[in-house]
Amino acid sequence: MSKFLILGLGNIGDEYEHTRHNIGFEILDHFAKKNELSFTLERHAYICKYKFKGKSLLLVKPTTYMNLSGKALNYWMQQENIQKSNVMVITDDLSLPTGKIRIRPKGSDGGHNGLKHIQETLNAQDYLRMRIGIGSEFSKGQQVDYVLGKWNAEEESILKEKIAVAIDAILAFVSIGAERTMNLYNGK
Repeated sequence: MSKFLILGLGNIGDEYEHTRHNIGFEILDHFAKKNELSFTLERHAYICKYKFKGKSLLLVKPTTYMNLSGKALNYWMQQENIQKSNVMVITDDLSLPTGKIRIRPKGSDGGHNGLKHIQETLNAQDYLRMRIGIGSEFSKGQQVDYVLGKWNAEEESILKEKIAVAIDAILAFVSIGAERTMNLYNGK
């Protein structure tokens, strides 16, 4: 049975729930709820497992905080013997409009500390990442407050639809591979 690891980036704690920076956690939470799954606290992460079309998915929400996300990813890749080609990282992206999805098989960290730590830990840039746009509607010097801020009502309405699309993209990656998934979902 093929194994896949889906890592949602975010920060633990009530103060970070429903913030732009926690979109990775939010998508995995919706995935779990939709499939009547629950996360358990394990080493470096909250995890849950899901079977889909003969594939095994490990959903991972690191407890290491954003800046040390690579620690949880590396641990669970080793623990479950999952190859980098079967990993997808879900993260927020300031450079994309709110809700826009972009899936890429490699690239820079784009200034994102979670991705930076993952790349340092894996010593590689070639891992699949799904970036979800959070927009960039903030004044100079207000980036941290914006990223860690809660979604407004307009953003929430956009996200409802986009979270469902992101969940479909996860299942597509597992069943038809990265290339076809990118062709189907980029820009949605």
